[in-house]
Amino acid sequence: MPKPLDPAALDAALENVHHAGMPGLFAEAWDGDQVWRGAAGVADVDTGRPVTADMRHRVGSVTKTFTAAAVLRHVESGQIGLDTAIGRYLPRLVPGDRGAEVTVRMLLNHTSGFAEFLPYAYPSLRAYPVIQDLWPESLEERRLARYHSTELVETGVAASPVGTPGGTPGVYSNTNYGLLCALLEHVTGTTAERYITREIIERAGLPDTELPTEPRIEGPHSRMYEAWFGRLDPPRDFSVYDMSWVGPAASLISTVADLNRFFRLLMAGEIVSPASLAEMRRTVPVISQEGRPIRYGLGLRPMEASGRDDFWGHDGSVWGAGALAMIRADGRRQVAVAVNLQRWNALDASGVPRPHPIDEALAAFHRLAAGD
Repeated sequence: MPKPLDPAALDAALENVHHAGMPGLFAEAWDGDQVWRGAAGVADVDTGRPVTADMRHRVGSVTKTFTAAAVLRHVESGQIGLDTAIGRYLPRLVPGDRGAEVTVRMLLNHTSGFAEFLPYAYPSLRAYPVIQDLWPESLEERRLARYHSTELVETGVAASPVGTPGGTPGVYSNTNYGLLCALLEHVTGTTAERYITREIIERAGLPDTELPTEPRIEGPHSRMYEAWFGRLDPPRDFSVYDMSWVGPAASLISTVADLNRFFRLLMAGEIVSPASLAEMRRTVPVISQEGRPIRYGLGLRPMEASGRDDFWGHDGSVWGAGALAMIRADGRRQVAVAVNLQRWNALDASGVPRPHPIDEALAAFHRLAAGD
């Protein structure tokens, strides 16, 4: 059994992450009916404005769990076939053999073989995934660039494949979830943002969660600092950013409280059916965007960050902002945490990120919050 929540120890663990170099972070943890919320550090390094646990934040690829749930609701209704070829629904976007071979399931679990579209959104990242050859200039140049929902997805589909359909390990790619958003638009007749908002966010009762259509975040929020492996020094504030480049693959704005509520309802079978949840938890080996081997289901994955083997959830990163949400399989223990600095590790001569004190301090907080 996990250890009970220790508020004083959790507060101290957050402070340790801050003192290790994180400007600010905030979190919420649950153990049965016991709830702890905490925050440490600053939301603005210039003014010293403190972070608070109720702040809204960009949560990156945690969004994928929301999008996957929306797709699975249509699988349950019979409008989408989990093992149906994507070309049956989107023949113009995914034509030919690839359209006939790649299934909806393969998009959900990143085994489609479609390449990442990130380098096409940002020219200075054309060397992706070779980290030492990536430079941050175009992140600033395209801060307010507005993309059509399928504009970048088409580049990922047309790029050289990174694997064979259904082959493992899969390769994590935002192109997959961009295609799932196009699929939702095809079957619903509305935008993926509107559908996910109505059928997932509003049904789950998440008052501070949204898929943004504007570059600014409304309500209390932190500035979001991007270090880009030490090449932005001091780290640059990217809290104002047009997220149309990634859309409902990674653009969600939420709070730690809303994330915990969503995952609590999901694991209770109240977002999708128990049968769909079981499909979400069927994992395959996938190579993450950081080049690490992970297990990945349908928008949901086991969270090794917990230090235990019975937690599920997702993590996420966008320019300057990161988040992680995880919940024990029985729903009794969960935590969500948000941080306002990304890519804090400097690179060694071979382009591998060097260990940083933030890494271990953050891992220690995750383990403590999970009751390890």
